[in-house]
Amino acid sequence: MAVRELLAEYSRLEFHDSLLELLGCARISRGRVDEHLTALRHNFDAAKEAIKTQFAFASDISDIARPSAIDASLELIERGYHREAMFWIAVTHSRCHKVLSRDAPDKMNQSFRHNYTKLASDLGMLSFVEIRRRCAEIERALPRVWEVAEAIVSANPEIQDN
Repeated sequence: MAVRELLAEYSRLEFHDSLLELLGCARISRGRVDEHLTALRHNFDAAKEAIKTQFAFASDISDIARPSAIDASLELIERGYHREAMFWIAVTHSRCHKVLSRDAPDKMNQSFRHNYTKLASDLGMLSFVEIRRRCAEIERALPRVWEVAEAIVSANPEIQDN
């Protein structure tokens, strides 16, 4: 939402949809996002109980982090920003998937893997080929990202030297 608001402030809101396209959620329905958040809640609760291995962002899978990881996404959805909520839903799902694949019993992990596969499929990244294609799309978009960033910086001379 911060990116959306920044782009709107500088009359670059049309670029927001391009970013959602790169994530793979520009055309996802609210119903599907609701389903992914429901699945994430279950995965999150299982992951916070299973976690043993330390890794980057492990603290994001905890009771303390739940308001930021889960409740904030629900708030975005309820405000009509379901596509924007998908970024953090996907990030948190990925972190939970990492925990469950490392630390949960295999039978338990298999039941949660299906949720992650559905998420990856909806984002258009189910196979290695699809992931490589998306990486190439992101690389091609970087000059445009840079152009938009430069325009915003140029509009703020007080931050140009920082």
